[in-house]
Amino acid sequence: MNDRPDAEVLIIDDDASMRKALERLLRTMGYRTRTFSSAQEFLATDFPPGSVGCIVLDVKMPGMSGTDLQEELKKRDLPFPIVFITGHGTIPMSVQAMKHGAVDFLEKPFDDHALVQAISRAMEKGRQAMAFKREIRDLEERYRLLTPREREVLALVVAGMLNKQIAAELGTSEKTIKVHRGRVMEKMQAGSLADLVRMAEKLDIFTS
Repeated sequence: MNDRPDAEVLIIDDDASMRKALERLLRTMGYRTRTFSSAQEFLATDFPPGSVGCIVLDVKMPGMSGTDLQEELKKRDLPFPIVFITGHGTIPMSVQAMKHGAVDFLEKPFDDHALVQAISRAMEKGRQAMAFKREIRDLEERYRLLTPREREVLALVVAGMLNKQIAAELGTSEKTIKVHRGRVMEKMQAGSLADLVRMAEKLDIFTS
């Protein structure tokens, strides 16, 4: 079932028997797993950049709760989608968890199939988030190759200005702007103006 061998399901639960049961179930489904007895133990672990996976997380644990950990993960920008499991769930708690990005909120005892389906969705969400991060990182690297003047031209181009308008704005010739614009397209690896606009949106490049 797991089409990415380096992806992991990270199980965080203070109940040792639950950790073992989840680990056994998920390994039979082809998932790599790692278990943690507390949120603190999980946070003390170093995950290399580009790590892919999801978290199966108990809500109520001694010390830092599952929802507290969810908030901490957002602060640290750790891209692990969460599937909550709990024997103490309430509707407001589940609504809050889902609003903050949880993939699912399952009450114990839960159906094994429901858990596996939720993990599958979480893995896909994690892959998409990581792919988006890689894309943004790649675009940022391309953007850093631009000169200050090329960045000015880029911002004005995606704002919809024509070459002659940009030339007037920057106090130079239209021919010079065409050269800058060509270099911007080349360095950003944009095949069209539409491509360049999409890149600028992702980089939040705009002009007032």
